[in-house]
Amino acid sequence: MSTYSYLVTDIKNTSENDSTEFSDQLPYIINKAELQLTKDLDDFGLDVFTTITLSASNPIVSIPSGTRIIRNVNYTTSVSSIKTNLLQRTYEYAIDYFPYASASTGTPRYYARKNNTEIYIVPTPASTVTGEIQTVSRPTSLTSAAPTNYYSEFCYNALFYKCMFEANMFMKNWEVSQVWDAQYKNAVDGLRNQARRTRRDDMET
Repeated sequence: MSTYSYLVTDIKNTSENDSTEFSDQLPYIINKAELQLTKDLDDFGLDVFTTITLSASNPIVSIPSGTRIIRNVNYTTSVSSIKTNLLQRTYEYAIDYFPYASASTGTPRYYARKNNTEIYIVPTPASTVTGEIQTVSRPTSLTSAAPTNYYSEFCYNALFYKCMFEANMFMKNWEVSQVWDAQYKNAVDGLRNQARRTRRDDMET
């Protein structure tokens, strides 16, 4: 299992740079690498499931802090344990489909991303129901206080290569940074292929 300190040592040894200035920059380098990985990966390991509440006659539902992508929104009525998935539409479609969302009710059918903190549900339910939202979020940042995360445990090569790219950008070593960028892209391609394979059922034939 790779840890924060392991990654820091790996970056320093590979860069052959033990300067204080470089060491002080490493937390920022690692942070940039993690931010880019969150954007580039389509991986189940980044999925978070959160319980939400669909309030009566209220189309607005808050989404978890730090959400980057919404994968799924569903709800369960009080009289049934069956989950019903909501279909994603644009905000314009939602308000056109059900313009009086706070004045009338129906069976929830669609959700739309309103902004970075809220989704819009239409029709609004007649009574409060519980739902679940599946989102993509950045894992807890890798630090000395939180020594491991999903990236360090399952995506170490990609994380390391991206850190080396950022490290060489910091050291203004432009030519070498391109080498590490190519290594990073290859590693991400491998992780994307792995993610595709997890979505494939080998018993389908």
